[in-house]
Amino acid sequence: MKKIILFILVTLSPFTYALTAHCGHMLDTSKGKMLSDVYIAVEEGVFTEVEKYTGQKVDMDWSDKYCLPGLIDMHTHISSEVSKNSYSEKFQLNEADYAFKSTVFAKRTLQAGFTTVRNLGDEFNVTIALKKAINKGLVQGPRIYTAGKSLATTGGHADPTNGYRQGLLPNPGPKNGVINGVAEAAQAVRQRYQDGADLIKITATGGVLSQASSGDNAQFTMDELKSIIATASDYGFKVTAHAHGKAGMKRAIIAGVASIEHGTYLDDEIIKLMKKHGTYLVPTLIAGEWVTEKSKIDGFFPTVVAKKAATIGPKIAGSFEKAHKAGVNIAFGTDSGVSAHGDNAQEFALMVKAGMSPLKAIQSATMSAATLLGQSDHLGSIEVGKFADMVVLAENPLENITAIEQITIVIKAGKIEFN
Repeated sequence: MKKIILFILVTLSPFTYALTAHCGHMLDTSKGKMLSDVYIAVEEGVFTEVEKYTGQKVDMDWSDKYCLPGLIDMHTHISSEVSKNSYSEKFQLNEADYAFKSTVFAKRTLQAGFTTVRNLGDEFNVTIALKKAINKGLVQGPRIYTAGKSLATTGGHADPTNGYRQGLLPNPGPKNGVINGVAEAAQAVRQRYQDGADLIKITATGGVLSQASSGDNAQFTMDELKSIIATASDYGFKVTAHAHGKAGMKRAIIAGVASIEHGTYLDDEIIKLMKKHGTYLVPTLIAGEWVTEKSKIDGFFPTVVAKKAATIGPKIAGSFEKAHKAGVNIAFGTDSGVSAHGDNAQEFALMVKAGMSPLKAIQSATMSAATLLGQSDHLGSIEVGKFADMVVLAENPLENITAIEQITIVIKAGKIEFN
């Protein structure tokens, strides 16, 4: 009976929701303060009132709880999840298999309190279709901003033919995100626009999980990068760069990417460039920890991958600590799909362990993430006019950051998704 009443209470129509609540504590992420006794009202999916609670009649009494804005993960791969079978599954699974799996991963992600994600690479444009299905209310999941297929050069980190004999897979070409030269770079960006992507993701250096020998070599020329970024600008796209090695990071930052993902081998010169250009770092600490642990399991990764995982994985946390202390812009991101979907919030404790305060860690997944996403008018804080995304906790995460791993209520656009 309680669930039936709650459904009637918060639902006006399939896509329009109304709600009033008393939050005993609410984190104002824009001001960096935990406020007491806050009244919140929601109509048509946005916050319409955020003010002092003075006894107003409310639908939800959360007087002993902590209310935070919906969390944002700026680096996910929500259509897949790495396992020891991942390298053979690409020959066994069809588009429909990945599509069905993505709905499970999307639900887990939302249930963990992440109401918005940036998806940085998929196959078959699965996350573009998933985004549409979520927006139509067909499946549960976070609000998705997706890059579709990542862009690479031949043999680069996102070249799907890496590790397989010549002729086994067709030449991917710019349509499928593999480019060589300025013209193909522009073509690949335009293809992402036609596909329905929201941003562009490039693999500016080698990576850990691809079956190629280097995990950090630069993989685009400066002319190719300039072509990608100029074309992306024409279509209103931001560009983000997967990058471990210094040379690739340097080229990408100077060319104008909005963010560097991972940033493993950044140094003082790279930090100076990032601060000069306003480039964000998305650190993905949980991914570094996960690949490090899995590299110790004999046979979990192909030999070439295990070697890179054991070398690169342990360095990511130190690079994040160095960048954060130097004042580089930080946005929260996990690389989930490497680690398990639904474990996203474990990143917060790793950030705090590496020297970031709990408040700054939470702001990196709210205000900072919204700014990098270009959605600060709609996301990142509990304020009038913004999307009514919110999570409710039983414990103060500023005192115990692991409390954020135990979210009791998830609200997206005013709808209670999980309770």
